[in-house]
Amino acid sequence: MRILLFPSVLIVLLASLLSAGAYEIEQHKVFPAPQEGANLRIISNSDIDIFSPMVVAFQRKYPSVSIDYTVVSSTELMTALYDEKQVFDVAISSAMDLQVKLANDGFTLPHNSSVAGLMPDWARWRNHVFAFTQEPASVVYSKSAFAGLEVPTSRQNLISTLRNHPERFLDKVGTYDIRQSGLGFLFATQDARTSDTFWRLNEVMGSLNARLYCCSADMISDITKGNLAIAYNVLGSYASARAASDPDIGILELEDFTTLMLRSAIIPAGAEQPEIAGTFIDHLITASWSEEGADYYPYPKLNRNEIAPNLSLRAIRLGPGLLVYQDNLKRQHFLQEWQNAIIQQ
Repeated sequence: MRILLFPSVLIVLLASLLSAGAYEIEQHKVFPAPQEGANLRIISNSDIDIFSPMVVAFQRKYPSVSIDYTVVSSTELMTALYDEKQVFDVAISSAMDLQVKLANDGFTLPHNSSVAGLMPDWARWRNHVFAFTQEPASVVYSKSAFAGLEVPTSRQNLISTLRNHPERFLDKVGTYDIRQSGLGFLFATQDARTSDTFWRLNEVMGSLNARLYCCSADMISDITKGNLAIAYNVLGSYASARAASDPDIGILELEDFTTLMLRSAIIPAGAEQPEIAGTFIDHLITASWSEEGADYYPYPKLNRNEIAPNLSLRAIRLGPGLLVYQDNLKRQHFLQEWQNAIIQQ
């Protein structure tokens, strides 16, 4: 009997262990409080190195709050909150459509404060989703790889450059794997809605055996190592940080249009510290939208009037329009079309 029962018990134990932590964690850090007090749990797809100044500045104002900071991909964040109902107090993501879906489907709590009045109306949704960055999707390239070539200024120029120099760009083009990256999927759907050049560009990248990535940081790293000559739809904020220390990195914001992503914060419905979470969101809002700004804000300076005079800048709007491609049939159809274009057997 014991021999027969042991495998069953083992299977149950293994199943419980797997179900307890099915979402994949990339980084984790605890910022202990100088004074004893509450613990705020944050799940985010912002790297610790970039985001930590915001955390440290918050703790200077609220020294009794320790912060448990977990970094995951945007799709894993969705898995943790939507599928597994994991407990976090604040969720930060660049995948605007997934944040809106969480709010729309009842997985968030509202936050109301006078500080939120600093924000433009288009940068918050139903007092549930709050944007605190405005980051361009950029083309990042190696200046040395483009030696002797004219740097493209539009998607049509980029298509021509890649098509006319296959010997230079074969296996040297990178972009998001939108099957795995929530932000990559968001950028791709927005590109496709804006211009038909998206599909032509993907076909050309596919003909060059494009390398597919989970995240901007990995694409930028491969450019610095010489593994890539160019990467499409990289987060401009990450690229700017690396370009400051690497003169070979070039950044393009194409003239036909540049998509602006709004990184946002929400309070998950299961938050154990919703009041402190609201205070932390106010901290993000103050750092990003106040006129004077903040020296600990790690992203490009925001300008609430930046979009109006520059028609090439296309800010993605928070709202139900982002849910279109969250419909399963539409999503699967889009992914199939993308695979047909960029994964050429």
